[in-house]
Amino acid sequence: MPLSLHNTLTRRLEPFQPLAPPRVTLYTCGPTVWNYAHIGNFRTFLFEDLLRRYLELSGYDVFHVMNLTDVDDRTIKAAAAAGKRLEEHTAPFVAAFFADCDYLRIRKAHVYPRATQSVPAMVRLVQRLLDTGVAYRGEDGSVYFAITKFPNYGRLSQLDRREIKVGARVASDEYAKDDPRDFALWKKAEPIDEQVGAAWDAPFGRGRPGWHLECSAMSLDQIGQCCRVETLDIHAGGVDLIFPHHEDEIAQSEAATGKPFARYWLHGEFLNVGGTKMSKRFGNFLTARDLREQGVDAAAVRLLFWQTHYRQPLDFNDDALAGAQEAAKRLGEFHERVRFVGSGPTRARGRGTLAQLAQRLQADFRAALDDDLNAPRACGALFEFMRSANRELDREAAGSEDAQRAQAALAEVMSVLDVLPTPKQLDSGLVAWVEERIAARDKARKAKDFKEADRIRAELKARGVEIEDTPSGTKWRVV
Repeated sequence: MPLSLHNTLTRRLEPFQPLAPPRVTLYTCGPTVWNYAHIGNFRTFLFEDLLRRYLELSGYDVFHVMNLTDVDDRTIKAAAAAGKRLEEHTAPFVAAFFADCDYLRIRKAHVYPRATQSVPAMVRLVQRLLDTGVAYRGEDGSVYFAITKFPNYGRLSQLDRREIKVGARVASDEYAKDDPRDFALWKKAEPIDEQVGAAWDAPFGRGRPGWHLECSAMSLDQIGQCCRVETLDIHAGGVDLIFPHHEDEIAQSEAATGKPFARYWLHGEFLNVGGTKMSKRFGNFLTARDLREQGVDAAAVRLLFWQTHYRQPLDFNDDALAGAQEAAKRLGEFHERVRFVGSGPTRARGRGTLAQLAQRLQADFRAALDDDLNAPRACGALFEFMRSANRELDREAAGSEDAQRAQAALAEVMSVLDVLPTPKQLDSGLVAWVEERIAARDKARKAKDFKEADRIRAELKARGVEIEDTPSGTKWRVV
């Protein structure tokens, strides 16, 4: 079965067909860098990481664009409150975002256009909309989009067009849900904008871009430079962006180009705490750096998020996180066990059962993700494989070739899920102690002092060191 994705635009599951395979253009709405991103934001970024990784595993050549919103109402207010210029205020939050992405193992986008560095593209887009007659200058000096001149307005969010307030305008970046009014494309410069360095000259007046305009201009500019197209294959983000942000992106982009803005719209659900959306507004947020400082391995966070489908709300709590940490630990131990057997001397080929289980894992894993990125089902296949494979290894029925097949299957799964614990750096003192103990045990065995050899094995096991005697010598690993 081909990859199928739930398209918010049509509200149905559709086979994925990019415009020019194998190339896929992917745009994901990035952070607004007025503060640290919380893990609710990262739930969206991780679902997009899952999408990106699986597209690449499926053979697509993905061009991934993620913007950084470094000028909007919130960044300007925060910079002014801190008594800083805009760039000075946002810089540490940009750096923190990239550090958090590295911690959570999120693959880097190919480009990260910043709003403040993309103003010329935004000015061109506003002028294009003015020239086509769907934008106009208001008496307040700002430029607005006339939504009554775009008949398809409301299609993504399924707004009732009868509720549109003809002639009413909204200047703020974020406005009430289901409140469709002409929105600001370009805002006249105010004293606070000039104070923080968030004002630019334009043919239609000195000012700054509206938030919705920024993403349209940056995405169209990037895919135009890269791929010479004006339609994205996939646009993804959180459900809270459907209206007004993505609805307004569609309107201004399609009014300018006359072409579909994006073929597939994917939206991830909220991360909740006690049933309430995690939000700085509600004061119930936790950042990625909080988890990192608590010693939570990224594998556990990723595994926790994969256990709920991206289109379903996820409730975050300590018990769920602890369960994910334990599960990730067991996966790490299993992976080491398979690697240990696979790197050993060639033994009897065994019954081939482990190789068959590995083949089934790969098939079930791909079938799950082909079905609208069903990560919970993919995780289920992984844990079922671990249980069945451990039984085979317990019976010592698997040869090294079987284990190598299992390793290859695990590598494929982990290239997407990436839920193995971060390898611990072995202390040089531990390594020296283990090697000394193994040498002492070898000496005891040669002297036929098997009681002493068994005692040393038990001593190693007590420190979490597992050993295996092979024709080429004793191998060891920390479990």
